[in-house]
Amino acid sequence: MSKYDFKKIEKKWQNYWDKHKTYKVSEDPNIPKEKRIYILDMFPYPSANGLHVGHPEGYTATDILTRYKLLNGFNVLHPMGFDSFGLPAENYAIQTGKHPKKITEKNIEKFKEQIKALGFAYDWDREIKTHDVNYYKWTQWIFLQLYKKGLAYTKEIPVWYCPDLGTVLANEEVIQTPDGPRSERGFHKVERKPLRQWLLKITKYAERLIRDLEEVDWPDSVKEMQKNWIGKSTGVEIEFLVKESKEKIKVFTTRPDTIFGVTYLVLAPEHPMVDKITKDELKPIISKYKDKEILKSDLERTSLEKDKTGMFTGAYAINPITKEEIPIWIGSYILGTYGTGAVMSVPAHDERDFEFAKKYNLPIKQVVSQTGTNEVLIKPFTENGISINTPTEFNNLKTIEVKTKVIKWLIENKMGQEKVNYKLRDWIFSRQRYWGEPIPILFDDNLNEIPLNDDELPLTLPDIENYKPSGTGESPLSKIKDWVNVKRNGKIYKRETNTMPQWAGSCWYYIRYLDPHNEKEFANKEKINYWMPVDLYIGGAEHSVLHLLYARFWHKVLYDLGYVNTKEPFRKLINQGMITSFAYQDENGILIPNDEVGKKTTNFFQKK
Repeated sequence: MSKYDFKKIEKKWQNYWDKHKTYKVSEDPNIPKEKRIYILDMFPYPSANGLHVGHPEGYTATDILTRYKLLNGFNVLHPMGFDSFGLPAENYAIQTGKHPKKITEKNIEKFKEQIKALGFAYDWDREIKTHDVNYYKWTQWIFLQLYKKGLAYTKEIPVWYCPDLGTVLANEEVIQTPDGPRSERGFHKVERKPLRQWLLKITKYAERLIRDLEEVDWPDSVKEMQKNWIGKSTGVEIEFLVKESKEKIKVFTTRPDTIFGVTYLVLAPEHPMVDKITKDELKPIISKYKDKEILKSDLERTSLEKDKTGMFTGAYAINPITKEEIPIWIGSYILGTYGTGAVMSVPAHDERDFEFAKKYNLPIKQVVSQTGTNEVLIKPFTENGISINTPTEFNNLKTIEVKTKVIKWLIENKMGQEKVNYKLRDWIFSRQRYWGEPIPILFDDNLNEIPLNDDELPLTLPDIENYKPSGTGESPLSKIKDWVNVKRNGKIYKRETNTMPQWAGSCWYYIRYLDPHNEKEFANKEKINYWMPVDLYIGGAEHSVLHLLYARFWHKVLYDLGYVNTKEPFRKLINQGMITSFAYQDENGILIPNDEVGKKTTNFFQKK
């Protein structure tokens, strides 16, 4: 029996598939809906290292299903493309002195060569690249639809800024060290800095992003992660008057029945009320504490394992029902970005409040118990129960009854209102970097925003030599005066110089696959109706929140505008598992791809 010649035989058929476009698909109207299937891989970022083993793990699964469905008479859409804008390519370009476009396109060729060598059944005529001007023209167009719908706006907000990377970082990209906060990528120093940013109002879709998870076949763990990220809470917003002041502090709580056990209020260090209510003699130390705390990540400040810290402001609030005076503190574990940035602290019935009260010797007053009698609390009682130690009309009642009566009292006395709250924040959408989609907005001298017209798209990214961060918090594009300054009707306007984040291109790529060469619209409506939604989406669990949440948000906006036919983009989601294996690395610990490693006797070396 002759030996199977892998290289010769597989290369022969791979060339045949390429030449004859074996896996090219069209929208055949004679094939019924039930015999069509859209199978999608999460497209890769084309790094310099080429494919890693996790890529073909997922690609193999979709390839098996694609071939099986083809053999059973299905019309199968199985495309591939590249998520090619973003920070990694730009950082690598800065390190090597090579332009990010040249690097990215060289990497894409390497990826395609490796993917084709694996023999996967992709329709390469539908290939997309997010950095291609014919692609990001439509990314810009979608941004303008968001803007016109009132879902994109600018605001100066405190953000993590890394001078060395020259861009804003998300909380998840910052780590805490004994020497202060650092960037996860490159371990550079970061600082808290107020910058004008573009934000997208994803919060307007929070409820639908939760509700519509019921319509998709996704792993329960992914659904739960998305729900937790959005963080819906139903409760009451209560007003506490500040003693000897006209100021009011609003707090949000899901347990209004425990208002009788409030023994102190806590404000976030960054809460705007702190400076107004702090007693003069305490302002220097309060200011020093604030400066220290706002340099910590949200995760570090709110972690249950972390030691809670705080300071007394010298001010007092008045409990709206009992009229008791309550000391007002600031505390590290309260975030200005969640709820109202203030909480009513009930240490007998909340774990964090209990720890804080124990540390600073603050009163602990039990107002709910399991039996309706006072108990010795070794830890807070956080369950529902029977009310105790409360005014007569609220006493000795079940938790649900007390909640109802407290809410009624607060509303009647104009001291509170029912409210739904979400942890989800609006999406910071701008980056102070070069390698990304230009934002199609002009500004006049008064910083009024003027969106570009559709016929002015694409706004192309200028080809420049110096794409290094400016060091001032501005994008490198801000230095290109002949690009920034635009003359219209005899008046000079300035372009937005921030660029979009890498997430932008991946929010809608599954739609562009349907009609990748269309120059008149982002995708033909008939083709959208033919294929959507994606029947099977396979990718890593690390994308469970951000990519999937952002893509769902954009899709819902497009659905509301009548451009797509489904409320959800991905009907079924599967996460492939993680693969662990031996790998090659150089003396500096840098991983080296297998195809760059040679062997001489028993020694391994990197090919030059």
